[in-house]
Amino acid sequence: MSHTRALAILSSAFLTAVAAPAACPAQEFVPLFNGKDLSGWTGATDGYAVEDGILYCIPGSGGKLFTEDEYGDFVLRFEFRLTPGANNGIGLRTPTEGDPAYAGMEIQVLDNSAEKYNALQPYQYHGSVYGVVPAKKGYLKPAGEWNSQEISCIGRRVKVVLNGETIVDADLDEASEGGTMDHREHPGLARKSGHIALLGHGDRVDFRNMEVKSLDGESE
Repeated sequence: MSHTRALAILSSAFLTAVAAPAACPAQEFVPLFNGKDLSGWTGATDGYAVEDGILYCIPGSGGKLFTEDEYGDFVLRFEFRLTPGANNGIGLRTPTEGDPAYAGMEIQVLDNSAEKYNALQPYQYHGSVYGVVPAKKGYLKPAGEWNSQEISCIGRRVKVVLNGETIVDADLDEASEGGTMDHREHPGLARKSGHIALLGHGDRVDFRNMEVKSLDGESE
């Protein structure tokens, strides 16, 4: 190979390297809960407690516990354990003011097997987008056992996977077209970002291994 040709090849390779954008590292899951205290959370911090790596809603207390950070597109993973008849919720893209079920979105966390819930509406069962999208039933473990759940909130699509089974996979625009299932206004469906929240109703519910992968800023 001639000296001139070698220089041309090296020059071309250099220009290609300069022109090519640097590859962005893929986002990783990061803990939302450090297993020790409520660092990174705000709101009803007196309604929740931490013990043995578990974040739990204090019986008779609870309230709205928000992440300090806000998220737009993300994947949330966690494990939870219900007590008999327990009721809680996961707020998505919610502001700190107002009812998260309407000002943002709420994913139901509920012991469906309790007798007091015999008359639930379809959109009130565990995993449902409250008032908007009903979840498939039959995949929640009995009270006292740990469940794993993953919630994806990407653009206008929300997906909920419970113990390996997809129980919600919905386009929010399609789900609310012509009105929501509960016939109420849900302005939070239009929000593009907000806090993740635990929405306790005074029943003990345990959470652990909570982690989130932010997809904000990633190209479609």
